[in-house]
Amino acid sequence: MIRGSSRAVDWTIYLILSLIAFFSIAPILNTLAISFSGKIPAMAGQVFFWPVEFNLSAYESIMRDRNFFISFGVSIERVLLGGAINFVITVLMAYPLSRTAKLFPGRNVYMWFVIFCMLFNGGLIPWYMTIYSLGLLDSIWALVLPTAVPVFNVILLMNFFKGIPKELEEAANMDGAGPWKTLSVIFVPISLPALATVTLFSIVGHWNAFFDGMILMQHKEHWPLQTYIQQLIISVNSIMNTTDPEEIKRLTNMSSQLLNSAKVMVSMVPILLIYPFLQKYFVSGIVLGAVKE
Repeated sequence: MIRGSSRAVDWTIYLILSLIAFFSIAPILNTLAISFSGKIPAMAGQVFFWPVEFNLSAYESIMRDRNFFISFGVSIERVLLGGAINFVITVLMAYPLSRTAKLFPGRNVYMWFVIFCMLFNGGLIPWYMTIYSLGLLDSIWALVLPTAVPVFNVILLMNFFKGIPKELEEAANMDGAGPWKTLSVIFVPISLPALATVTLFSIVGHWNAFFDGMILMQHKEHWPLQTYIQQLIISVNSIMNTTDPEEIKRLTNMSSQLLNSAKVMVSMVPILLIYPFLQKYFVSGIVLGAVKE
C-alpha cells in the first residue's frame, strides 16, 4: 500500500513538472513558429507550435542589413569589456567585505553603503547628467562603466567567500602568502561556482540591455544589438522607397509581429549557447552564496 502510494506521488510530481516545463517552453515554441510563418496566418492567430506558410522573410530583413552585424559586434564588445570589469571589481570588493570587522576596520560602514546603493539610485536624470559631464556619451564606456559595480553580485560572492574554511587562509598566511596571493591562489579557484554564477549574471545583463543604448548612443553605428532590434520597424515608407521587386514582395509579406518574433529568437541565441557551459555551476553558486550570514 505504501509502495503504491509512493508511486502515485512520484507520478503526480512528474506530471506537475512536465506541465511546468511545457508552459515554460510553449511561448518560445510559439514565437519561433510565428517568426517562420506567413503574414496572414500570423496576424489571424492561426500559428501555434508549427510554422504556417513557411518563409524566412523576417530573418532576411534582419540579416540583410549590415547594421545588424555592426550592432552584434558592439554587443560582443560590451559583453567582453563589461563582463571583465564586473568580474574584477566584484572579486576585489567581495574579498575584503567578507572579512570580519576586526580584520577590516570600517567594514560595516562600507557594507551599509553597498546595501544603500543596491536599494536606491539617484534617478535617470542625474545618471544621464553624470555620464554626459564625463564625456562618455556615444562611446562603449557609457555602456559598461555605469554598471561597473554589480552590487548584488558582490553580496553573492561575498557570502560565498565567508563560507570558505578559515583554516585555508590561516595556512596560507603561515606559508607567507599575503592577501593578494591568498585571493588569487586559494579563494578564486575554490569559488568557481559562485564566479560562474556572477559572470552569467553580468553577461545576460549586458546582452539584454537596450534602454541605455537608446539614451546614450547618438549614432546607430554604436547601438548594441538589443537597441538595434528594438528600433526595427516596418513602415509604408520602407516599401515606397525601394524599387526592387523582390524587396517589395518580401516587405509586403511580412508584418511587425513576424519581425518582433524574429527579434526575440535572434537575441536569445547567444545566451542559449553560453548557458549550458555555466549551468552546472549556477544552482550551487546561487545556493552557497545566498545562505551565509
